[in-house]
This record gives sequence, C-alpha cells and structure tokens, in this order.
Amino acid sequence: AMHSLYKADAVCFDVDSTVIAEEGIDVLAEYLGKGEAVAELTKQAMEGGMAFQDALQARLELLKPSRESILQCLEDQPLLLTDGVQGLMNALQAKNIDIWLVSGGFRIMIEPIAEQLNIPIDNIVANTIFFNEDGTYRAFDPDEPTSADMGKPKALTQIQ
Repeated sequence: AMHSLYKADAVCFDVDSTVIAEEGIDVLAEYLGKGEAVAELTKQAMEGGMAFQDALQARLELLKPSRESILQCLEDQPLLLTDGVQGLMNALQAKNIDIWLVSGGFRIMIEPIAEQLNIPIDNIVANTIFFNEDGTYRAFDPDEPTSADMGKPKALTQIQ
C-alpha cells in the first residue's frame, strides 16, 4: 500500500476518524450540549434511515452553530491528529504528492487541520456553513458534493 501511495500524483483522505481521531460534528455537538441528539441523527443516517443531506440539515438545525461557537470549540478542544498522520503527510509532501482532504464534515473545522498539515485550503472538499452577518448559523451549501449521499465519490471525480 505504501508503494502505491508513493507512486501517486495525488492522495485523498477522509478526515473524521482517519486524519483526526474523532468525528468533528460529535465534538461540536458535545461542546454545544447536544451530543446525544446529534448522535441519534448520525446513527439514522449511517443506517440508511435518512438521506445524508437530510441528516446534515437536521443536525445543523439542531446545533445552529454560530461562527464564534465553532471557533471557540476548536480553541477549547482542538481536534487531535491520529497517530502517525503528520509523518505520513510529511512523507507524501516530500515526494511532491498532492494531498486532498475530503469530508462530510465542515470546512470551517477542517481548515485548521489542513493548516497544521501544510495542506492548501483549496485542497479541501467539505461542507461549507453559511453564517448571517452577525455570525449566527444560516444554512449549509447544498452544492458541495459532500453534502449529499455518495458525496465522496463525486468529490473524487471532481478532483481527478
């Protein structure tokens, strides 16, 4: 597997429970005091009980995260890299391999991870949260490929 990685032009990684040790939305939900309710919606989505986009919308409507609350969550509880990820990324970058982060999570939470790993922000495919002028939650971008079922394969097609 490592040989294939080193011969690639680009490598894409999922973020939650892969690049980072936890699920970003679960960290945010716990921080906002809504962990159990969000976990139930996530479970329904994972079991096929609702479309991913519907589950994403339901979770965001439940959380209604402001820009400030997300940034404060990341400051108070920084997302932790999975053991060995930094070294792997460094090795791939030393070989001039493009690294992409593809996630059903939120761009605003993934950008600090990309920065930590020296991955260009433009190499993130994830869900964008829209905020009102006062920073309160407005909506998410339904045009992001990762906002819908089979979003990651769609994202990979776009990257190619």
